[in-house]
Amino acid sequence: MSDAARDELLTLRDLLRFAVSRFGEAQLFFGHGSDNAWDEAAYLLLHGLHLPLDRLEPFLDARLTSSERARLLAIIERRVGERLPAAYLTQEAWLGDYRFHVDQRVIVPRSFIAELLREQFAPWIDDPEAVGAVLDLCTGSGCLAIIAAHAFPRAIVDAVDVSPDALAVARRNVAEHELAGRVHLCEGDLFEPLGRRRYDLIVANPPYVAADSLAALPAEYRHEPRLALAGGEDGLEVTRAILAGARRHLTTKGLLVVEIGHNREALEAAFPDLAFTWLETSAGDQYVFLLHRDDLP
Repeated sequence: MSDAARDELLTLRDLLRFAVSRFGEAQLFFGHGSDNAWDEAAYLLLHGLHLPLDRLEPFLDARLTSSERARLLAIIERRVGERLPAAYLTQEAWLGDYRFHVDQRVIVPRSFIAELLREQFAPWIDDPEAVGAVLDLCTGSGCLAIIAAHAFPRAIVDAVDVSPDALAVARRNVAEHELAGRVHLCEGDLFEPLGRRRYDLIVANPPYVAADSLAALPAEYRHEPRLALAGGEDGLEVTRAILAGARRHLTTKGLLVVEIGHNREALEAAFPDLAFTWLETSAGDQYVFLLHRDDLP
């Protein structure tokens, strides 16, 4: 961009319009916290100016300093030129009211299970105070484990991941949410580090992208750790392992809740004898299933 063109962008409104145009021209993909160019541009600009993320309107016609303009233009050009998800540019992601640190060691948090945790899994859990132990498999940034700790105030939460890099990010988030006494991070492959421990609730958002879909992902997703996305040939490799091991780690009335992306049809075909309950989320009832302990193999 020429200096003359840069000098024509005077206000936040000017930068917002410019960003939306650049994002549209570049045909960016939105799937890491926003689903359109306007929302993503507004978030990046407000964050870059250290302004409240829910207060765009009062600042739209505020004049920018030259250093502010340069900083915002650099963010816009990184989003376009590198196809980095916005969360990696700001190093934060939000699930509801909860903020989490993220970087390229973890996938950007976006689980539908977070919605269900905020509702404390009603009506399947009728007394949240009676939940004493929760397990979060494939914890990544630790976001679901942390939300579970808030949802079930008497519970100890174990959070497992095979990636030491991911656990380093989770450790930071647990500390920032002041939950080190209740959320315990474990390195290992699914149930392997847990011994004989049993849980009232197991949640998991495992890798579930099938091989053919992985190869076709937009550039934004290819910045995320492949380990956290790749679910094997049909996307069900890790889910199969969870189903095989969950029963022996659940209490008598324990529940298993797993997110599986777009794999409902494949899962039901692979396990025709399992009585899956499909949970309603903001995107429909295709993505998250629930099983009682007694329904598991």
